[in-house]
Amino acid sequence: MEIPKNELFSVLQEFNPWWSGQPIRDLPDWERSAVRAIREWIRDRETRRSLLLTGARQVGKTTLYRQAIRGLVAEGFPPTNILYATFDHPLLKLAGLDQTLSAWTELFPPVAEQPLMLFLDEIQYIPDWQTWLKHQVDFNRSMRIAVTGSAAPLQDGSVESGVGRWETIPLATLSFGEYLRLRKIETPNLPEIRSLRDMFEWQPADFARVRALAKPLTPHFHEYLLRGGFPEPALVTELTRCQRLLREDIVDKVLKRDMTALYNVRRVLEVEKIFLYLCYHDGGMLDIPTLTRQLEGVNRQTALNFLALFEATHLIYRLKPYGYGKEVLRGRDKVYLADAALPGAMLLLGRRLLEQPDRLGAAVETAFFKHVFTRYYAQTPRFSYWRDTKGKELEVDLVAEIADRIVPFEVKYQDAELTQRRLKGLRAFLQDKGVDQGYVVTRRWEDFGIVEASPLKSGEKGHQARILAVPAPLACYCLSA
Repeated sequence: MEIPKNELFSVLQEFNPWWSGQPIRDLPDWERSAVRAIREWIRDRETRRSLLLTGARQVGKTTLYRQAIRGLVAEGFPPTNILYATFDHPLLKLAGLDQTLSAWTELFPPVAEQPLMLFLDEIQYIPDWQTWLKHQVDFNRSMRIAVTGSAAPLQDGSVESGVGRWETIPLATLSFGEYLRLRKIETPNLPEIRSLRDMFEWQPADFARVRALAKPLTPHFHEYLLRGGFPEPALVTELTRCQRLLREDIVDKVLKRDMTALYNVRRVLEVEKIFLYLCYHDGGMLDIPTLTRQLEGVNRQTALNFLALFEATHLIYRLKPYGYGKEVLRGRDKVYLADAALPGAMLLLGRRLLEQPDRLGAAVETAFFKHVFTRYYAQTPRFSYWRDTKGKELEVDLVAEIADRIVPFEVKYQDAELTQRRLKGLRAFLQDKGVDQGYVVTRRWEDFGIVEASPLKSGEKGHQARILAVPAPLACYCLSA
């Protein structure tokens, strides 16, 4: 649709105040760790790849790009060579890419010998954006392009076209450490902990010292589980309003707007029912036959289709069973919500979540998985869960395969002593796979330390392995990038 140029000029100038020397307003001074990766991409002028920043709605993608732009302008980069445009805006959505870029270059002819820097928000609203981006990367070296998307392309061939042409940064919701900084909560002065793995070398005195310093994190961690890691709701003082914003601004907009606009979904009631079912079973095994039996009017194919859409819109993560071959293909998926606070907000639990051990344990497991995923994504890990195939009902919540390492994690967020019996699944995995180290995420601070994994059978000489028991608040804080 042809849009009058004066209207386009007006919208673009509002989005790009640096063109006229104006500051970027309402921008926080503190920055998320993902800004570093964006700045590295900006500084790397040799790469031809574009940048794709993906994540759920309202997770902070726009803020990251605007902070990167602020840094570019402060370093002396020509302001008029920088364009920010969001295609969530009705006028730009109607105008499309070509008209928008034409209006920009007509307003401000490019400064010679400097690249054009494009920051394009909510690119999924542009038809065939992958083809356009591929063409620009292949044939236009004068242009650096960074885009964001709240909805990933499904497996339609477009994913393959981006291989080698753009790099992807997945932006999860705020980590526990970022949440504390956002809310300006004083944090303990802990010794530098580069990774949880370092703690295997600690002495008992080290554990005692860090335990005393970090224990005050617990109430803030519980509040984090209730409020979640979406920046705007997390800042709201009243918890009831915070959780209402989670429902209305995050979930409802995805389920009722993005699903219909991007994927032509018309049966919104079925979408809501399946998502509520996932909230009720967060962190659990997903059995499709059980789901279809319990949700009237939902058949197997509909459920599978909507699960793919939830994943594409960054509302869920899915894990396959550990291993390879038919067992993995036939195994059930394990599903985590994008943020630990979503189930409580959707099911209207409020603070009652903290009084329900099963719900609280699921929230902790979801939060911990997100931290591990975010911390190690750049190393292209493979995430899975493990269940004993010999019918012993032993399991490990999360297994991360990072390079040549196999790292198992078990979450035991109960107020009970951490005995060898309660670690039986983790011990079985360590022994069966010949792994030397494992982790258990606990609730009790007195459990913080190293546990020697005893053989599964009394008197048996088993594989020598050690388990690090680390309280969940400290684990998530240390994994916060």
